[in-house]
Amino acid sequence: MKQAELIQSMSAKEIRKALYMSQLLFFIVSIILSYFLFNHISDWTTFFKLDIQQIVYFGIIPAVIIVLFEIILYKFVPKQHFDDGGINKKVFKNQTIPHIFLIAFIVAISEELLFRGVIQTTFGYVFASSLFAVIHYRYLRKPLLFILIVLISFLIGYLFEKTGNLFVTIVFHFIVDFLLGIYIRKT
Repeated sequence: MKQAELIQSMSAKEIRKALYMSQLLFFIVSIILSYFLFNHISDWTTFFKLDIQQIVYFGIIPAVIIVLFEIILYKFVPKQHFDDGGINKKVFKNQTIPHIFLIAFIVAISEELLFRGVIQTTFGYVFASSLFAVIHYRYLRKPLLFILIVLISFLIGYLFEKTGNLFVTIVFHFIVDFLLGIYIRKT
């Protein structure tokens, strides 16, 4: 069965459950890998800095710019170029704003812990950013979506390289997912 057919056969609830399970897996893998790859579990504390200026300049502002750019693209580029097989619509359509907040929060934390906190700090910026783009495999057959996820992935990796602060990347990731989730809900 093709991915698009599988997605269509699943309910929105089943899609969200799969999303939550994948994020739980990412979180668990982050913890396990950090046990093996870090000298001490306390190494995590070096990646979290409550630097409001960094969070605003490197997290919030770039995220809002990315969201505005994507919304402009949605307005001018034919919809079929943004079709991810219906996953995003099933995840966000008909959801309450608090539920979209929760989804974006969980995704931002679990993915940033794994891809920036563990993989990037251990294997480097290019490997982590490339792997992050590839795990969003549903975009691989849509050139525009794939280009966007690659650019965003490398931007998030760069922001972590520049700041060394997971709060920055988590806030960035959260804002992008949350605002685009609300946009998808309303369209």
